[in-house]
Amino acid sequence: MQYAYTIIYVENVVETIEFYKRAFGFEKKFVTPENDYGELISGETTIAFASFKLGISNFKKGFEKIDKSKKPFGVEMAFTTENIETDFKKAIDAGATEFEPLVEKPWGQKVGYVLDNNGFLIEICTPIKN
Repeated sequence: MQYAYTIIYVENVVETIEFYKRAFGFEKKFVTPENDYGELISGETTIAFASFKLGISNFKKGFEKIDKSKKPFGVEMAFTTENIETDFKKAIDAGATEFEPLVEKPWGQKVGYVLDNNGFLIEICTPIKN
């Protein structure tokens, strides 16, 4: 078995793809003609977005939608970078909201958290050095 996708259900797939291009430098891989599903080029694991409407059709029992006015879900995506200060600022300049400022952890890793344009939690961090 192989981990293949992370899919986040959002209000607007196209706006979210554009946000991730500006904030984190990912490129668009694919968007359906209906604009209800899209993927980013992000390495081995695909980051994908699907519309709330598609989610409703997939999940007959319903699901909890992301709500920017509430605390983020207890799940995050983490992006590593060697240029943490620059990339953290780039994300904020592109419309991300700072959730926790950059700090250095006792093991030497620098970590900060932002919320994406939908309110989803993103960790921006340096790689852990062994």
